[in-house]
Amino acid sequence: METILLLAHVEADGSLAKPALEALTAARTIRHYLAGSSLVVGLSGADVGDAVRWIGSCGAARFLGVSGPAFAEPRYATDAAAAEALARASGATLVIAPATSRWSRCLPGVAQRLNGRIDTHITGAMATEGQLTVSRWYYRQRMEALLQRTQRPWFLAIDMGCHEPWAGGSVPVALESVAVDLPESATRTRFLDFRAPQAGEQTIRPDAGLLFVTGAGWTKKQPDGKTHAEEAAALILDFLRKTQASLGSSKSLVDLGGEGQAVLPFLSHLNQVGQTGSTPRHPKGLATCCHGEEPHVVGWRFITERRAVNLDPNCGWARGKADVLYVADAFEVMRKVNEMLAAG
Repeated sequence: METILLLAHVEADGSLAKPALEALTAARTIRHYLAGSSLVVGLSGADVGDAVRWIGSCGAARFLGVSGPAFAEPRYATDAAAAEALARASGATLVIAPATSRWSRCLPGVAQRLNGRIDTHITGAMATEGQLTVSRWYYRQRMEALLQRTQRPWFLAIDMGCHEPWAGGSVPVALESVAVDLPESATRTRFLDFRAPQAGEQTIRPDAGLLFVTGAGWTKKQPDGKTHAEEAAALILDFLRKTQASLGSSKSLVDLGGEGQAVLPFLSHLNQVGQTGSTPRHPKGLATCCHGEEPHVVGWRFITERRAVNLDPNCGWARGKADVLYVADAFEVMRKVNEMLAAG
């Protein structure tokens, strides 16, 4: 019989972030597949009381908490100590956690301390002849593997965007406090500040509802025989600011910067989507001036609704890769879209 432990960090306002709620859904799914298993919730943070009540109706048999000012900051020493203490107190054989940067940094070390094993980028789970089988993707998410392990405890880091966030009712529950003895050196590292680009200039937004992808056509010669990279940049940034969409790019457009050609100044390889880039999971996607060939489209594998704007009616998007293809000039389309967004 498996004991499943959900590990989650409590945010500064006492809530649980979306990745933690997605991991809770994954843990409940695994419990459903494994007959006779039990679910334990383990939370860490400055104060876990509100978060425990918030997910009180999730059906967990026990609720464990490690709390205190030392556990509010993202730090390897304290996060690893909290995870180890919660895993030992719960007697967990399966440990489920969201694949956030905070957990991903410390859980491999925790698995080593407990003589366990860890697998990352888990996207789903099922039961095969009563044994837990999990799935993950390799090679830029072009190959899917099914994994089983007999070693326990088994740590599973759940990729974000693969499960619906759990949304149950708030119920008061009994919280079991877990004590952690921290050496003085554990708090020597301190979190000072979180720095990010201004909201208007940030282009990568993993939680955005729309992925807007640019292709090399934005920097090619237009009907007047000239390039209009500056106008293209202004149109794209205006759209991103109005919609708060996330920006992606084809490899060809990103690579132009190294060839001395006109480029969009805000693009980097972090925006690259496709076989050699990222594989985002936004509900909707809009590709502009992209041909939609396989190396690029593989990055759209998990986009639910795909649309594209291209002057070529025979481009790759038209061959069954896009739900809707607009045969039109992207400059004209985006000018009109930005006008409508400004008016509405």
